[in-house]
Amino acid sequence: MSSPSLVVFAPSPLLTITVEAAGTPGQEIHLHAGGQGFWVARMAALLRAEVCLCCALGGESGAVLRGLIARENVELSSVECAASNGVYIHARRDGIRDQLARTDAKRLSRHEADELYGLALSAALDAGVALLTGVDPSTVLDSEIYRRLAGDLRSNGVRVIADLAGSSLRAALAGGLDVLKISEEEILAESLASGSDAQDLTKALDELHAAGAETVLLSRAEQPALVLDGPGGRYLELMGPRVETLEPRGTGDSMFAALGASLAAGQELDEALRLGMAAGCLNATRHGLGTGTREQIEQLSHHIEITELSSGTKRA
Repeated sequence: MSSPSLVVFAPSPLLTITVEAAGTPGQEIHLHAGGQGFWVARMAALLRAEVCLCCALGGESGAVLRGLIARENVELSSVECAASNGVYIHARRDGIRDQLARTDAKRLSRHEADELYGLALSAALDAGVALLTGVDPSTVLDSEIYRRLAGDLRSNGVRVIADLAGSSLRAALAGGLDVLKISEEEILAESLASGSDAQDLTKALDELHAAGAETVLLSRAEQPALVLDGPGGRYLELMGPRVETLEPRGTGDSMFAALGASLAAGQELDEALRLGMAAGCLNATRHGLGTGTREQIEQLSHHIEITELSSGTKRA
């Protein structure tokens, strides 16, 4: 693979084991790499970005993840850690997913965290664009690393795009972000808005901008997305085709990945927003996370409407 066009910071990927059609003669068992960061990296690669995934891998699950990630068109840059990566086992029965078992990754040591920071910093300086994703559970890594990484990268001209929550979000904002993608659910969980009214939500966008995000993209499930384009001084509404949702999980990750891939390719913000909205919309119609094809997403992007809103007359 040539030099990456973007880096995905994904501290601790998960190994996912899914039993399809559980309890039937036709049941199948599938092993996949998982976690927000991996799903984002895979979607960005599907959009033909040159992607480097920076993460920590360890134990039996880490060894399996190495092999699974190698099957994807993603460059792996990893730190060997003492503890195993997290694993979950799901059974799908009649379209409903039940969690059978789960083990969480342990906290990275100070040395392991320093090594991971160095890998991400050097790779992102080469790429010029970095996508910061979260870690599950949050105790795996001190959230302060997000502040340092965001601040150091932006100080050196790297475009930093994040999809985070909780303490990691607050730390990254303190470091500064070029683009923040956040969901309505996360806005409400962070008590940044008192409700789902568009007026409340756009006030939350203002607060996130003031806290350190130049541009903020707010996803709202089947509702139109909202955007504060800080450098352009614009409030935007993104409307996509109405579809029946098969898999609500992962739509935001697909949106985030496509946004990052498009910006890394040199597209203007509006085109990147269209591609991101299209990727999220398409993911909702498919089984699986971070899936779709570039051709379908690009075609769907032509059906995304962008409307500029007056700051004083925002509509729901």
